[in-house]
Order: sequence, then structure tokens, then C-alpha cells
Amino acid sequence: MKKLIIFDLDGTLLDTIADLATATNHALQQCGYPIHPTDAYRFFVGNGIDKLFERALPEGERTPDNIRRMRSYFLPYYTEHNADLSRPYPGIPELLAALVRQGVQVAVASNKYQAATEKLIRQFFPAVKFTAVYGQREGIPTKPDPQVVLDIIREAGVTAGTTAYVGDSSVDMQTGRNAGVTTIGVSWGFRPRAELEAYAPHYIADSVEELQDWLFPNSPFRTSPAQA
Repeated sequence: MKKLIIFDLDGTLLDTIADLATATNHALQQCGYPIHPTDAYRFFVGNGIDKLFERALPEGERTPDNIRRMRSYFLPYYTEHNADLSRPYPGIPELLAALVRQGVQVAVASNKYQAATEKLIRQFFPAVKFTAVYGQREGIPTKPDPQVVLDIIREAGVTAGTTAYVGDSSVDMQTGRNAGVTTIGVSWGFRPRAELEAYAPHYIADSVEELQDWLFPNSPFRTSPAQA
């Protein structure tokens, strides 16, 4: 039976928060606005870059024009610097390799814009054969809309019953639930564990080792909610 595991990118496969913070602060400075500490960005990211800019801008300045200005400074800077400090979480490359060896299809579904998603995957996981790598695409709604997950399931030729979605935020937990797939939270990412627990995923992994142990039972995926 074919199995598919779809991963979120930022906060799940890669620790990208420092580069996202630096690029957004650069755009804020260029627009004449105050910057934020890196940790603040853990609660700004997750819903695409326009929502990131909206959250980073001062109240009263969150206009469409200012978001467009932020984008014009952010995109060229982040395109050049998006891998300066970003790195895979420890154990992630090994996990992906193990899944592929077991014949499990792996894919990425991110709210990061498509070009950056593809670039980071190529740079950090060049040997991994992904079934699909999807970021934010024109005309496709962002997560937690399930469209990206459903597109990948169709492309992989599997069913929702043999698909798992793995992510680190409430957006990801909602995405998995909306798509009707096994939903797994990881607590090493950008959001607190309590945020994941509030959405009652099937499982929460506190380490890559726990996630790997859970993903390799003989059955396709466990179907009953599990409390870690």
C-alpha cells in the first residue's frame, strides 16, 4: 500500500526564523518602520508573506500599499539571503532518507512563496526525491485551506487514508484536519506545544526520533488520536 507524508517547511523541516526575521526587518527599515526581535517572528509567520508583513507593520500602517512596499524590499533580499542562517533541524535529513528507503513518498506543502520553497529544498535536501514541492502559488489558496494537500495526494496517486501531514503550527493542524488526513504536530518548531494540543492532532512528536518511531509501524498510519 502506497504511503505519503507531506511536510510543512518552516519550523518543521528547516529552522528558517532568523533569515525570515532579518529579511523582514530589512524591509521595515527601508520603509522607515521599527524592527522586531527574532523571537517575535515565531508568531508572525505561517500564513504567507503578505500576512507576515501585515503582522510586522505597526498598527495603523497595515495598508495594501505598505504591504506591497514591504514585498518590494523583502523579496530581493530574502532571495539572496534565505539560507544564510537557515538549517535543517537535527535528524531531519536522516528521517527523509529513511522514509524514501522504505518506499514512502514524501512531499512539501508550505505557505512560503514557491521560488523560495524550491530553492531551500534544492539546497538542503538535494538527494531526496520529493513527489511534490509546493509553496504559495498564484491562484491557489494558502493553508489552512486543504487545496495544496489534496493536490499532492492526487499527484501521488494515494488516498487520504494513507497520507499524513506534519507541521509545527495551528495552521498546519487545521490544514491536516481540513484535508481529512492523519495530522501530526512537531513541538520543535516556531509555536508552543499548547497551540498544537488545542487542535487535537493524531500525534505530537517532541523529537525527530519520536516522529520516526511513530511513522514506521507496520500499519499505514495510526488512526486513533495519540497523546504524547
